[in-house]
Amino acid sequence: MAQPGARINLIILFAFIFALTACNSGNKSETTEVEAKKSTTPAPIFDADSAFNYVKVQTDFGPRIPNSTSQAKCAEWLSNTMKQFADTVMIQNFQSRGFDGKTLNGKNIISSFNPKKGNRIMLCAHWDSRPFADQDSVRKNEPIDGANDGASGVGILIEVARQLSIAKPELGIDIIFFDIEDYGQPENSGYPEQDDTYCLGSQYWSQHLHTPNYFARYGVLLDMVGATNATFTQEGTSLRYAEDVTGMVWKTAGDLGYGSYFLLEKTNPIVDDHYYINQIAQIKCTDVIHYDHNTPSHFWKHWHTHGDTIDKIDKNSLKAVGQTLLQVLFNELSY
Repeated sequence: MAQPGARINLIILFAFIFALTACNSGNKSETTEVEAKKSTTPAPIFDADSAFNYVKVQTDFGPRIPNSTSQAKCAEWLSNTMKQFADTVMIQNFQSRGFDGKTLNGKNIISSFNPKKGNRIMLCAHWDSRPFADQDSVRKNEPIDGANDGASGVGILIEVARQLSIAKPELGIDIIFFDIEDYGQPENSGYPEQDDTYCLGSQYWSQHLHTPNYFARYGVLLDMVGATNATFTQEGTSLRYAEDVTGMVWKTAGDLGYGSYFLLEKTNPIVDDHYYINQIAQIKCTDVIHYDHNTPSHFWKHWHTHGDTIDKIDKNSLKAVGQTLLQVLFNELSY
């Protein structure tokens, strides 16, 4: 039997535990309420077959290079297709000078959902293809199809737009297809080495925003996102300017079971459209881009070659990226 003093101590102890339990019960209900606000809103099911078809239509036009018939026809198709889904679609026509002195006529295609909303998210990809197969061993001066390098990201974003048109979330979203991303100066071009010869469409857009004082809370760029067993690392430019956005996208992918695609690995910075979006437009933008440990460039093995064709596109990769992107958007509805 316990001594009287011990009994008093036990009574005090039980009283303390009861009070603590009562406090925790109150905190638990508050925590549940906060978690409810942050709970995941399920996104629509991304249709990889539909996205693949959008990729194929682009490649069927042939290489989408500046000043070509294929460029004009594909631009018209992209614009008309996005008009079926988005609230507004505009073409930002521009001219840039290539590293070789040529005047390049470009078309940035900009589609908006809920354009009057101020709190906006930006999604983007480039829709042109490389005019030279400079990384190939044959036909180096001929243009490539660009199924993965260009068309894959656009195909995913068109399917995202289609899903948004059905679900109609109350989100301000802009989807931008940049032109003349891939007219960059090849090695051994015979011209003096020049800076900033890639990403001419995003450079122009960043300097001439399609809406005065346009701003997005964050952006996600897609580039080379459709190859079999694609892997996407957290590259340095994304981490430098948009570390929180990068972490959020990769975590969403992991939560969905796509961790084998979105690797939690940090790699060296690259210059892509997101570099100019971050630097000039000052919009935090992350880049989802294929990283290959086994190639000297660390880009996809068919990068800038004639091997970049529609048969290299894998619906599983399109699904992983597209579903992740949709979930990123629909998570916004939970806050």
